[in-house]
Amino acid sequence: MIKYFKVAEHVFSLEMPETCSLWSRLSQYDPFEVKDPAGSLLFGLRLDQGSYSPADKRDLVYDAPTEEGETVIRLYKEEGGWSFDMSPDKNIPFHSHMRSTEDFSSGVLYLDTRRVNDAVFGINNSLMLLYAFRTAPLCTLELHASMVSNSGKAFLFLARSGTGKSTHSSLWLKHIPGSELMNDDNPVVRIWPDGRVIAYGTPWSGKTPCYRNIEAPVGAFVRITRAPYNKIKPLNLLQSYALLYSSSSGFKADRAMADGLHASLEKAVTTVPCYELECLPDEEAARVCSAEVLR
Repeated sequence: MIKYFKVAEHVFSLEMPETCSLWSRLSQYDPFEVKDPAGSLLFGLRLDQGSYSPADKRDLVYDAPTEEGETVIRLYKEEGGWSFDMSPDKNIPFHSHMRSTEDFSSGVLYLDTRRVNDAVFGINNSLMLLYAFRTAPLCTLELHASMVSNSGKAFLFLARSGTGKSTHSSLWLKHIPGSELMNDDNPVVRIWPDGRVIAYGTPWSGKTPCYRNIEAPVGAFVRITRAPYNKIKPLNLLQSYALLYSSSSGFKADRAMADGLHASLEKAVTTVPCYELECLPDEEAARVCSAEVLR
């Protein structure tokens, strides 16, 4: 059974047996499902119920250090394509393994676990990885951010994990009238040929269930930094580029992907204002931020 989904106007597919019990645990994708996909397919992911065996020869090309509770991803180059080992935490063994083609247009996922939560983790992360890698050259950014809408625009809060992105979004929802949560962890921003920078909800939203198929032009990107006071200031172009670069997903060691990301980031930071908010986790922080970016 194959289902098709559309995120930021990019269509991809997921194939699993129709009787697979995991379909019922993937309701977050329902708002993004399309019955009759038109145009080209971004990528396809297929669940293989067989056992996984690593290639005899593969070279590790990515294994970033992670904190407790952060997703661990190891990327290998092997003959004819790539392979991924994935775990939700560095203290948990790898139970999710994906092989993809050279251009990331097709992937096969192997799960050596019967735990439903671990299996769903493998599906979600495989789809996110393929999406980020395939869209990097297509003026599309998958960002690690929390995003709210207000006055018809989207505002993305970016920071290191645990620094307060979600907290700041919740302060907007509570204290800034007209605010709505669009996504709490992995929104997508697409730069269109006519210069529009549009943010989209996605089926991926971290620990906060917020899977909304909605969009809005980006009003601002805001870096959240902890401080004993509340102060917001604009970032220059170099600082803005560094902010979005560090928050964007993608295999930046790949030349084509890096070039695509660079072009997208350059267009984004020259079109949309970026700020740094040094703040406390309080109501005043939300008011200081909104007073600046909403004006």
